[in-house]
Amino acid sequence: MLNQEQRKQIDRAVVEAEAKTACEIVPVVATASGRYDRAEDVIGLWLAIITAIAVWLIYPQPADELGSWETTSPYIGLMTMIVGILLAFIIGAVLGNRIRWLRRLFTPRSQMLDEVALRARQVFFDKRIHHTRDATGLLIYVSLFERMAVVLGDQQVVEKLGQPSLDRLCQSLTDRLRQGDMAHAIYSTIADAGDQLAGPLPKKDGDTNELGDILILLD
Repeated sequence: MLNQEQRKQIDRAVVEAEAKTACEIVPVVATASGRYDRAEDVIGLWLAIITAIAVWLIYPQPADELGSWETTSPYIGLMTMIVGILLAFIIGAVLGNRIRWLRRLFTPRSQMLDEVALRARQVFFDKRIHHTRDATGLLIYVSLFERMAVVLGDQQVVEKLGQPSLDRLCQSLTDRLRQGDMAHAIYSTIADAGDQLAGPLPKKDGDTNELGDILILLD
């Protein structure tokens, strides 16, 4: 969803923002924050139930009226139902895995919120945003599948800027993302963060760039 020029715009926004503040700003875009295999199970189960009902209604039942010479074995119908149920479940699981809107439909929003928050914190530590010398790391995290974002600050950022300001940055980011221009949403939020952090956490002589000034993409 981001071409090379848009990625460069975001990288430049990080450089320009960090020229004003001692904060280390790291933008991250993830394809998804969780596995969400519940959707595969639910869709597979529903298709299996529908298949079982269809086989029961369509397959001829043994006749018990006098004069009938029906010779169809009931075991054939049973095997047909078992095979149909298994195939339907597998097809449903594949559909739930491959079709994004189906996965979203059968995934509770509360689960997506939890997964995004957890993945953002994992990235915060894995990418060493939490390990800057003065605890001035700031993560701007966007997760595409869930259509959710997180702005997470280290100790000095939270103390100097305040959690309500970070929440407003996150709300501004999601509002911009809702308009459809992802690159603009991210680099505008980075610019806002740089302006807001320039006062409480100004750039000082001797400050070193501890983290790369690039957009990180996660599959």
